[in-house]
Amino acid sequence: MDPMLRTRLSFTSALAGAGLLLLSALPAAAQDEAVELKGEDKVVATVNGYEIKASEVRMAFDDVIGQLPNLPKKLRYPFVVEFLVERHLLAQLANKDGLAETDDYKRRLAAYQAKALRDSFLAQKIGPQVTEEEIRKVYDDEAKKVTETERIRARHILVASEKEAIAISEKLKAGEKFEDLAKQYSLDGSKDYGGDLGYFTAPEMVPEFSKAAFALKKGEVSKPVKSDFGWHVIRMEDRKMGAAQPYDQVKAAIRNALVRQKVQQTLAGLRDVAKVEILDEDLKKVAAEAEKQRRALQEKMKKANVGSSGEAAPEGEGGDSTGKGDLLIPEDSGN
Repeated sequence: MDPMLRTRLSFTSALAGAGLLLLSALPAAAQDEAVELKGEDKVVATVNGYEIKASEVRMAFDDVIGQLPNLPKKLRYPFVVEFLVERHLLAQLANKDGLAETDDYKRRLAAYQAKALRDSFLAQKIGPQVTEEEIRKVYDDEAKKVTETERIRARHILVASEKEAIAISEKLKAGEKFEDLAKQYSLDGSKDYGGDLGYFTAPEMVPEFSKAAFALKKGEVSKPVKSDFGWHVIRMEDRKMGAAQPYDQVKAAIRNALVRQKVQQTLAGLRDVAKVEILDEDLKKVAAEAEKQRRALQEKMKKANVGSSGEAAPEGEGGDSTGKGDLLIPEDSGN
């Protein structure tokens, strides 16, 4: 879902796309098939005497999860173990060849040490701050907002001009597939899903969009609709009453959001006292322009009563299902 259109991520759609928001010991896609890794930090394999333990397999899921979504669940655990076997075989060969003494290795090691310390801080200091009571309260508060609220699922194609929108409407009348045209012409992130926006409530979209979308019947396509973001051609896919996802299915996503809040609070305090200098002049220019565009977009969204919720995959779509984010906490449940 393109962030410009959402007034906020709805509780249900945000949590249906929660593959982007996981902070548990293993990415959610890996938890069910990797129960063997919980508890004792047992040795699961050896490579020329080196012991690969369950804790290392847990952390390795973060590195390879992007390769796993289409792999059958029962094969994911052995896949990761094999990944580690190959990693250590090559690492042992590199060590034998003296690469541990090179500047390239030392630069990489310094970078990995910073990441490891950051991950350990998140796991041991930030993560434990989020309590079960806090997660439950957020769930209960948000669940009340979506219960018995009408939602529709729609696709759209966003273009820059009315002329383009009319041309696309003509192509649809001629029998071309909506999904194909969305992938070819749409300007927002939903193009990767054939224009699918998932389920949403009326307040979640800018008024012009919602008015047109909710007026459609199932399968019906709108005339070109103008909003602050361009021109839309909309097709209504489904309509239903909303309800909150079960707590157990969304707990990890809520926890992730709360941890992110605490991380941002911590970073804000650190930046207040830290001395951070950007020395690259070209980077300064790029950063300044990016900040200018970010502020302009925020102001535009504010005027349109749209929140900056961040992008989410449509319900029922794969989206970015890696479960991997820069703030993903590699908890060690064996501790």
